[in-house]
Amino acid sequence: MKTKVLNLDNKAAGDVELNDAIFGLEPRADLIQRVVVWQLAKRRAGTHKVLTRGEINRTKHKFGRQKGGGNARHGARSAPLFVGGAKAMGPVNHSHEFDLPKKVKALGLRHALSSKAKDGSLVVLDEAKSKDIKTKALAAQFGKMGLGKALVVDGEFDKNFHLSARNLANVSLLPVAGINVYDIMKSDKLVLTKAAVEAIEARLK
Repeated sequence: MKTKVLNLDNKAAGDVELNDAIFGLEPRADLIQRVVVWQLAKRRAGTHKVLTRGEINRTKHKFGRQKGGGNARHGARSAPLFVGGAKAMGPVNHSHEFDLPKKVKALGLRHALSSKAKDGSLVVLDEAKSKDIKTKALAAQFGKMGLGKALVVDGEFDKNFHLSARNLANVSLLPVAGINVYDIMKSDKLVLTKAAVEAIEARLK
């Protein structure tokens, strides 16, 4: 499929042919959701922890008689029902990560890209370069393009462009090597340079 290429002044800079096997699929929400859940599970720290009965520093001596005391036969003050006791079946340190097949990850990325292309939320730039380090000027250019909350993906960012864009609240920069489903779906607009399109197609074809 063909799409227009724009420059930072929001003027036409030719056309580019996008691979239908990557940008022209009918998006499947279930595949995108699987990859997003996998990404979010992988980034969880899993450091939540409570003290177990073996870690509670309370007396382990049996208090009270076995019979005739009118109370339960407790053998330690670390039991969960006592104030200051352990937490019954509480959380412990563990990883939330799980495996996902490589083919599913790649397919999820294709469907995320196709979703943006189908919604008209995909913008292709000829290049992401700035002559000077001027955040205000770059913000004005993005405003003319009507990008809103945008994710800009390039092969290797121009230094002036990177320094100009890093303070823009609604603009995120991502090298093409780190492109992922979660960041794509979180953004309103996906902005790819021609270099990024070539790298993505080389990676996913």
